[in-house]
Amino acid sequence: MQFDAILFDCDGVLVDSETITNTVLCTMLNESGWPISAEECMRTFIGRTVRSETARIETHTGRPLTDEWMAAFYARRNDQLRAQLVAIDGALAAVQAVHAQLDGRIAVASGADRFKVEMQLTQVGMAPYFAGRVFSGHETPRSKPFPDVYLAAAAALGIAPERCLVIEDSVPGIQAGLAAGATVWGYCPDPVLFATPQMLQDAGVARIMRSMAELPALLAA
Repeated sequence: MQFDAILFDCDGVLVDSETITNTVLCTMLNESGWPISAEECMRTFIGRTVRSETARIETHTGRPLTDEWMAAFYARRNDQLRAQLVAIDGALAAVQAVHAQLDGRIAVASGADRFKVEMQLTQVGMAPYFAGRVFSGHETPRSKPFPDVYLAAAAALGIAPERCLVIEDSVPGIQAGLAAGATVWGYCPDPVLFATPQMLQDAGVARIMRSMAELPALLAA
């Protein structure tokens, strides 16, 4: 199938941010009284917003998830991202190539807040390729695993979701892309960091990529 647009997740697909963000979140949850391990934190929150897990957090910490706590999390997270963030291997060249292949019909559809997404894209040199085409799940009625952010991105590009290819690395993101009606390819690096190829296949991806460098040739084929 030939696709008319590509909609990228951001964290873990374009930028290597998941471990950085998870480390900050895990530390702060432990400070708040939830002795959660890094592995459990990753399983619980990858592909989901912190706010979407409010009830779980409040149950384990015994305190409300306040705006002040979230502001402190964002500040500490952003400081660490500025200090450590790099692009996923091969992602910048892949974005440059598919931007040319599709005459600019690419977008980012992330469950993260807009400030984080745009900061990260700028930091790794990808922002020019997504100018005006960044979509945040914080700005839609529902975030992933619901399809809202992917539907918003497709609508803004003027492309039917069925003609869009979604690139995702998490089960909630895959569910969101499929619910939107798009074809979803899973990015699963080797070695596996978060989700196994089997997990992504069980979630319904049409193809597994082990490297983002594969994308331009697969798209051309």
